[in-house]
Amino acid sequence: MSAFFGPGGNSDSFRRAGYRSTLDAPRFVASCNLDAYEYEAGQGLSASLEALAAIGKEAVAHGVRMSFHTPYFISLSSVEPEKRRKSVDYLYTSAAASDALGATVMVVHTGSAAKIPRETAMEYAAETLRLADEMLAEHHFSVKLGLETMGKLNQLGTLDEVIALCKLSPRFVPVVDFGHINARERGTLKTEDDFKRIFDQIAAQLGAEAAEHLHCHFSRIEYTEKGEKRHLTFADETFGPDHRPLLRAVASLGVSPTFISESAGTQSEDAGEMKAYYLSLQ
Repeated sequence: MSAFFGPGGNSDSFRRAGYRSTLDAPRFVASCNLDAYEYEAGQGLSASLEALAAIGKEAVAHGVRMSFHTPYFISLSSVEPEKRRKSVDYLYTSAAASDALGATVMVVHTGSAAKIPRETAMEYAAETLRLADEMLAEHHFSVKLGLETMGKLNQLGTLDEVIALCKLSPRFVPVVDFGHINARERGTLKTEDDFKRIFDQIAAQLGAEAAEHLHCHFSRIEYTEKGEKRHLTFADETFGPDHRPLLRAVASLGVSPTFISESAGTQSEDAGEMKAYYLSLQ
């Protein structure tokens, strides 16, 4: 079993190396001895399906596993029904983009619970996701919809909430952002067992395969009493979590997750540091 590592989007070093187009991202990732890449469309998707398919071909050529991050303006739990309906339309566009890229997972934020009770927010999110599930089935999209654990207390996206929503359909999978969990819980992820418990909980409730092939985000994240504040780099050790006990847990469990580094500008270098440490455990 082996884990996979790569950046979320293009790191500062991608530009410094002279690359300008994301068409070059798979080649750059492979040159860094990495094997995963998450296409970032958080601010919206402007690339054509033809351009995305070209990136996908490059990814295959360079042995890079692809995932896709959907726009941040998707709102599964909006109090406005029209916004929830539009979110399904955005998920359709994202699924088409993901299939063009050859992405196995498209990551979506689970929603907000800032203005309504969490129970109501969960009901709205579940309603939106049922419509999304119907859409994915109707159009025969192959990509899985990945529901991300979130870092702010007023957001949906505790591990329990993500697991509950994933139970709605086999097309839904959890995306565990360890930095988000650590920020939300204000520093709880410290030991190998702390990380193992997350994999164990997913396996117990969603099945062994969900834990074995988990899609993950990782970065050190500064937090306050409200949870996540900002993403950091591995050079800043004031806030966690530390990647080393996580990777020891992965090696001990014998699982094969994909880790997308979301460090602030150094995501390629920090993904490389994660991979190097993981390989040292083999």
